[in-house]
Amino acid sequence: MNARPSLRVGDVLNEVFALYRECFGVLIPTAFWLFLAASILAGIAGNSFVLAAIAGILALAIGTLYQGMVVSLVAAKRAGQAEPSVRELFASVSPVLPTLLITSVLAAIGVFAGFLFFIVPGCILLTIWAVIAPAVVIERRDVSGAFNRSQALVRDFGWPVFGATITAALIAGIAAIVLGSIGESIAGGPFLRIVFSALAATFAAPITALVAAVLYYRLLAIKGDTSGADTDPLMPPPLDPNR
Repeated sequence: MNARPSLRVGDVLNEVFALYRECFGVLIPTAFWLFLAASILAGIAGNSFVLAAIAGILALAIGTLYQGMVVSLVAAKRAGQAEPSVRELFASVSPVLPTLLITSVLAAIGVFAGFLFFIVPGCILLTIWAVIAPAVVIERRDVSGAFNRSQALVRDFGWPVFGATITAALIAGIAAIVLGSIGESIAGGPFLRIVFSALAATFAAPITALVAAVLYYRLLAIKGDTSGADTDPLMPPPLDPNR
């Protein structure tokens, strides 16, 4: 009898950084041009509350779009397909982008509130909602369906999922801080600060997005679940309102 596959934090992170290197040519340029727009708006916002709020909303939308594109990229790689173009990745995510935005905002609010008032609930929510993005992008789940699906997949594997998620977040955060600090120290004007701000987001964003995708597929394999295995990552099924 074959032993059930395990979910080790080290294995997850090794796969994440292997994909990072393998897909560098798509991940990094795409992230840079997307996050540059948000960085430009943030850079010119100054003390304007309205512009700062718009920049924050734009950054959230761009980050959510990028995460969805990364999930589609990983799905294509796991299906043995040729590396998709940016246009193909965008086309695969755009039909579910509103759903993905809503789930991301709700998850962010829930996790933030959990950490703000009680740290443990925040950690729990961060864990059980770790794979909502793949549930939306690959399985075309609706908002409630994505949360339920993520919780079901993570069940019984909370600690390794939490470990991989929080470790990836720390690595991404440190990378962003280091690049941001370098930019602040050498920038002689707003242009360089904007560029380094975009670079900080560019190199950090793929890490957390890749972790969600890798965790999703590993959890499917562990549980013998084929719900997302037979889906064409670039032409997923239409959104099912009953899911």
